[in-house]
Amino acid sequence: MNADQLAVNATAATPKQDAAPTLRVRALMLGDRINASGLEIGTLVSSTPAAFRVHAGLVVIFRYGVVVLIGLLPSEEKVLIDSLKPRVIGEFSPHEEETAQAQLCKDENVEAIQPGGPICLAKFSDDRLLLIADALAKSTSLARDERRVAAVFDVIEPFARELAERGRTPRRRKGILQLIGNALLVQQRVAGRVAVAEKPDVLWEKPELDRLYARLEDEYELKERLDTLERKLTAVSETANALTDIIDTQRSLRLEIAVVVLIVIEVAIGCFQIWSGTH
Repeated sequence: MNADQLAVNATAATPKQDAAPTLRVRALMLGDRINASGLEIGTLVSSTPAAFRVHAGLVVIFRYGVVVLIGLLPSEEKVLIDSLKPRVIGEFSPHEEETAQAQLCKDENVEAIQPGGPICLAKFSDDRLLLIADALAKSTSLARDERRVAAVFDVIEPFARELAERGRTPRRRKGILQLIGNALLVQQRVAGRVAVAEKPDVLWEKPELDRLYARLEDEYELKERLDTLERKLTAVSETANALTDIIDTQRSLRLEIAVVVLIVIEVAIGCFQIWSGTH
């Protein structure tokens, strides 16, 4: 089934005959990774990312754990998700999810995205649907990472407040190191796996679709959210590093005091032994 048949099926599912054909787009973040190697669930449309034509719709699988389902029935979506679970590494529960609507434009010369509304396309071509899948998948992944960083901020804020108000630092160095680890994991995921700032491969072959993807980036605020996330990650890392440095300095000071006390005790014992020997 080709992209034109998607439009036919979408039209048949629409109650009003004069309404524009619409496709439901649903992005689900199933886990840390999805192994799509050797997967055969339908007709292969793209290898990077792995995209298949399944039933009357399109399924796009991203290695960073997101699957985008386009034009599938709810029952078909459930069967497909269940079939992918054995390939999910680090499964999430509940799944992160975002949805959108793709709609054929009344004016085929203008592709626009209404704020909070449908994504208007000149046609339901595979290239255009892959761009939508890419943008929605990145937005879904960013949403989870934003929550993780917000949770780290919630934990690190009391540490910083105690330092500001009482001049004390938390003694749990392990907890602070865990915060740094969480921040590094999010940073590695955003920069390495998801690569939010990178454009999808389809644009190399279809540069005329660059304007559509730019509109998708603006709609989901991908660049702005990425910049904000990176600033927060930097703040978390710097704060946690400062706290660990202070804790390490305090430990070193205590160790030095302990060494001095031991030396004084040893000298005192030596003096006592010398005094005892003279009497």
